[in-house]
Amino acid sequence: MTGFRAVFVAVALAFAIIVGAFLVNRARPGAESAQPTAALVRASGKCAECHYRLQYSIVHEYEMSVHAQKHVSCLECHQPAANQERVDHHGFTIAKHLTAGNCRGCHEPVYQQFLRSRHAAVSWAAVYGEQGLSTEQVSFAEQFHPGYAKRPPHPFTQLEGQSAMVSGCEQCHSVGRPNADGTIGTCTACHTRHTSSVAIAREPRTCGQCHMGPDHSQMEIYEESKHGVMFNAQAQLLNLAQVPAKLTTHDMWVPTCATCHMSGINGNKVTHDPSERLSWYLADPITKKRPNYIYAQTAMKQICEQCHTKTLIDGVYQRAEKVVDVTNQKVAEAKALMDSLRADGSLKGAPFTNRADFIYFDLWHYDGRTSKHGAFMGGADFVQWHGNYPMLARMVELRSIAQDLRGGGRGHAH
Repeated sequence: MTGFRAVFVAVALAFAIIVGAFLVNRARPGAESAQPTAALVRASGKCAECHYRLQYSIVHEYEMSVHAQKHVSCLECHQPAANQERVDHHGFTIAKHLTAGNCRGCHEPVYQQFLRSRHAAVSWAAVYGEQGLSTEQVSFAEQFHPGYAKRPPHPFTQLEGQSAMVSGCEQCHSVGRPNADGTIGTCTACHTRHTSSVAIAREPRTCGQCHMGPDHSQMEIYEESKHGVMFNAQAQLLNLAQVPAKLTTHDMWVPTCATCHMSGINGNKVTHDPSERLSWYLADPITKKRPNYIYAQTAMKQICEQCHTKTLIDGVYQRAEKVVDVTNQKVAEAKALMDSLRADGSLKGAPFTNRADFIYFDLWHYDGRTSKHGAFMGGADFVQWHGNYPMLARMVELRSIAQDLRGGGRGHAH
């Protein structure tokens, strides 16, 4: 009996300890008690064991990614690439800052396509000019976009100040930031960190983070267009996550920005150069054809033909190019008036110190661009009431100012 009693007491105590431990563990926060799966630990090494407790969201995002499915570990992305500053992180050597240089190790062809695009060095130069870009980076960008990388900083960098640039313009234009490791830009601007998601990159709102507002209102135009209306109604039915090489109109019968500008739908060529299918420089005051006009328009029309007839597509392009021509005439008239006011001394002072400067800038930078984009993207209201109508009103105002200046010579009054 004595032996039985000892065994019984031992079992009872062990059971009590186990129950007690369970109760204590249950009282701990979920982030402390939950454990990553064995598969996750294998795929991501030791990183997930800490970050699961400290920043659960990034581990969860990684779990959902294609990288996790293919067992790409955290260190494979976070290890230092060429010319990157290294830091010790709990016994691991990782890159202090991740750039496109970390992605290109596996995605070099994609990175090279990106380098040719206006998302790369040209995007940064639109704000800061060639400052910060190496001579080689400027020369490379100029091959594809002559005059758009080798340029001075935008006047607003001085007029509005550095804080406005850093918290404003730079938040979008940093997609083409020159990095200390010699690379350009960051892939996470479109694909997001840790999810590295093609589905997120295909979402219109991803592009709309930057392509919105009065100066580049593509997002608002898309939402007004039939494409945008259909996407909002049927988005949950589309297969936005389909791998690029297999994407067809069975997956996406409604296009998003990426479908038309980048995707290789139904076996067409995939590109990470969104400029490749654009035939006009619509963002310029006076729009001109791009050097690759014929190739670009043919490539874009080929995408359109996956859903539309050639007759319809050609009609859209013909009407849109007429809008471009008429808008060019209106902007040219306004520019000629401004040039003549400067030439005869009626308009004095540095740029953006006169009311007329802002009216002219808004005429082409807001209204002219909007009219042209609306014509190509199916946004009728933007062609008219956000485009041609305000251009008409601003031109009347400019003529009135010119008349006053030449009558009274009050160069700074306006």
